[in-house]
Amino acid sequence: MRIGTAISNGTPTPVVDRDGALYPLDVPAGTTVRDLIAAGGALPAVREQALDDATLTAPLAPGKIVAIGLNYMDHVRETGMEAPKSPLVFTKFTTSVIGDGDEIRVDRAITQRVDWEVELAAVIGRTASRVSAEEALSHVFGYTVANDVSARDVQFADGQWVRGKSLDTFCPLGPAIVTADEVADPQTLAITTRVNGEAVQDSNTKEMVFGVAELISFCSHSFTLEAGDVILTGTPWGCGEFMDPIRSLQAGDVVEVSVEGIGAITNTVVEL
Repeated sequence: MRIGTAISNGTPTPVVDRDGALYPLDVPAGTTVRDLIAAGGALPAVREQALDDATLTAPLAPGKIVAIGLNYMDHVRETGMEAPKSPLVFTKFTTSVIGDGDEIRVDRAITQRVDWEVELAAVIGRTASRVSAEEALSHVFGYTVANDVSARDVQFADGQWVRGKSLDTFCPLGPAIVTADEVADPQTLAITTRVNGEAVQDSNTKEMVFGVAELISFCSHSFTLEAGDVILTGTPWGCGEFMDPIRSLQAGDVVEVSVEGIGAITNTVVEL
């Protein structure tokens, strides 16, 4: 099932996406996708009438965003760095979240080097605290697509990553959450980025240094993961910062990131 949030008549509504038709879930007004995930159990019934003039936005407002750096071997190789011995964890502020079709807004008073990073995102479905890798995937509600947009000059100048990764609009998510039962193996998915139609990232989640289950287990031993939290699981080779010469996003660029079986999101860059 593909669960998302649609804007209909100016109101966000939990929906099921069936081949592009958006069917509302039978829930009280004001219920969010995160509320449904936190409630657990079976999802509410789907209403029979598709919404007219509705568009998908970010599928949920995460409780927290946990991100992982240097988690693809092909990306490790292109950076010239050593593979991490344990997951490299940072966060993106939730105010950075936007949806498919929204603008990535770049403030040139803050950054000149903005980069793309396609990522598989795991959405936590129930509380995970000190869980084993063997049981970790049972805590996943589903998967979506993320673009870990990064202000590289800010990231490297600060000496830590949070600000450069958390600028407003720097976390596109979507287009919907594919429930975990429809993803047989999160470690066998093609993952790509296109900028203005040109393929710049083309890899597979099998390249991960630490798989989704390992990441959930590792994080849950340091802090509790809660329903509605999102884990960004890292990006593969092909980031603009590591090209020769360096390539950064410019006004008007159209960035499409996709994960096999999950979907694709497209965002246009604008300058402030």
